[in-house]
Amino acid sequence: MEGKVVLLALSASLLLVVLSKLKSLLVAKPKFKLPPGPWTLPVIGNLHQLVTSPNIYRAMRRLAQRHGPLMVLRLGEVPVMVVSSPEAAREVMKTHDILFADRFLNATLSAFTFNGNNMALARYGERWRQLRKMCVVELLSAARVRSFRHIREEEVARFLESLATSAATGSAVDLSQMISRFINDTFVRESVGSRCKYRDEYLDAIGTAIRQTSVLTVADLFPSSRLMQGLGTAPRKVLACRDRIQRILEQIIHEKTEAMDHGDEEAAQSFVTVLLRLQKERTMPIPLTNDTMVAVMFDMFGAGSETSSTVLNWCMTELVRSPAAMAKAQAELQDAFNGRSTITEDDVEGLSYLKLVIKEALRLHTPVPLLLPRVCRETCKIMGYDIPKGMVVFVNAWAICRDPKYWDEPEVFRPERFESIDLDYKGTNFEFLPFGSGRRSCPGINLGLSNIELALASLLYHFDWKLPDGMEPEDVDIFEAAGLVASKKTSLILHPVARIPPPGKYD
Repeated sequence: MEGKVVLLALSASLLLVVLSKLKSLLVAKPKFKLPPGPWTLPVIGNLHQLVTSPNIYRAMRRLAQRHGPLMVLRLGEVPVMVVSSPEAAREVMKTHDILFADRFLNATLSAFTFNGNNMALARYGERWRQLRKMCVVELLSAARVRSFRHIREEEVARFLESLATSAATGSAVDLSQMISRFINDTFVRESVGSRCKYRDEYLDAIGTAIRQTSVLTVADLFPSSRLMQGLGTAPRKVLACRDRIQRILEQIIHEKTEAMDHGDEEAAQSFVTVLLRLQKERTMPIPLTNDTMVAVMFDMFGAGSETSSTVLNWCMTELVRSPAAMAKAQAELQDAFNGRSTITEDDVEGLSYLKLVIKEALRLHTPVPLLLPRVCRETCKIMGYDIPKGMVVFVNAWAICRDPKYWDEPEVFRPERFESIDLDYKGTNFEFLPFGSGRRSCPGINLGLSNIELALASLLYHFDWKLPDGMEPEDVDIFEAAGLVASKKTSLILHPVARIPPPGKYD
């Protein structure tokens, strides 16, 4: 009798479970027509299909070639849509821009960006609009960028003098490292008004943090799991780097405040000066706290210097690999300046081929290959597919810029291609999106390019560049390091040979 009671109880329990499941299936739920995607495995989703490539954007392009320009993946428990065509990018970044105006923050990115307190990864809303407006009007306007011209010219002169010293001794230089330091010094002077004694510590911290963003850590893949949050090491390592960066920036702000109080004119001409003035005037609709100032300065230092040094490094790498393009760029400079000892920013304005070189480097080596991830704010339709609210969106700008449907010989460095096509890089041409498009496009394009153009022109005008013994142009590797920014994986080692020695002004 007792056994029958137990069996009856178990049967009743099983019936309740079955009825519950049936009820859940019968309850009306929205039926989504999702974009196609590759098959997934339990728990890990599509991770096994992405780790086969050293760079996730390369793996995403390979999958998109099979599944289409809108493709759905699952990274752990995170649903992701990958955009891989100009038409799809236009839908996301123009037609439905406001619906995709939020940024995605996983545990690592949150630790890296002061919990989204900076402008680049802040949530879309009034605070973000005011921060962007402040940066565009007060920090990144054309007039403000022009006001730093003397800084760029002085830093280029310092850079050239250090190269001239190596050229005189016949020594090879790590040009990648020298470019990184030059760009960082330039951004620091534009940002705080003087050279920075914390440069090496800052570069080490930012470099370590960026490398951690390339790791598919379990904390990012399984955000709902407390266990996985505890096991993930990347967020903790990034947080330690961010703490170092924050300490440096806070010290810089403190020192510049004191310098301004003592009437230091150089300190009064910088981004931090503008921020301190706005903080004092209290004219911002949102509180401009010290923490917010640190976050904005982090955007200036991190996003600006890292991407600019990456682009300049790729320009030199591709020119060394393409002797014909190098010769053409140098001939343009020689014809324009005819042996003058110094060139200025005004001189660079008329250099057409140099600008094509930069465009082609931006196309072939998009500095942020997946741009910065977005989140769908409301369920919507893109190209006939339903995109649910909360879907993370990656725009594979790297793949779009190498799509053979839009680019002839897309893997070849050929600046001349831009002579016959009128494309800019400001987000209006969706087959060429090195800086994104729409509300969340990069606001610092003019500053970044200004820091590149004169330096590149000067490197080509004043020096020839020889490879180490035994190396041919095709031996120079073009592999990208893993991470948010597609920097060159290995350093560019070259011998500078003086053509037109620069004046020695900074001993």
